[in-house]
Amino acid sequence: MSTPSSTADRIEIADLFTRFARLLDERRRDDVGTVFADDLKVDSPRIQVRGVDKVVDYMRQAEVDGEHTQHTTTDLLVNVNGDQATASSNSIVYYYRDGRPPHQTGSLRQTCTAIRMTAGWRLSGIRITPAWIRRD
Repeated sequence: MSTPSSTADRIEIADLFTRFARLLDERRRDDVGTVFADDLKVDSPRIQVRGVDKVVDYMRQAEVDGEHTQHTTTDLLVNVNGDQATASSNSIVYYYRDGRPPHQTGSLRQTCTAIRMTAGWRLSGIRITPAWIRRD
């Protein structure tokens, strides 16, 4: 049975996923500290790094001029255990250019760890597993 504090923790962790998606879509690299712990570890087929600075460097390098993304996150499942949590979600990512429909769509699964910090919950680990990709 969930308690008011565990419900609040789950909501805050769910918000991390939304802030993460918007950070990527809006290219708001200055906001990484509101989403990620400094020693964030990312593991995906495209990037395996530790440290938020390296993640920001990768975000810069991965940008494509004129291309935008829209991340949608669903099926979020959060398990809180004290000051640590695990969470997973499915995500669909649409790649598009201004005023045009997506030219590429991909699906992935995110499995994350989060830690409670003085400033609130932050993602400390992200594993990204692609499911499929469609190029139009």
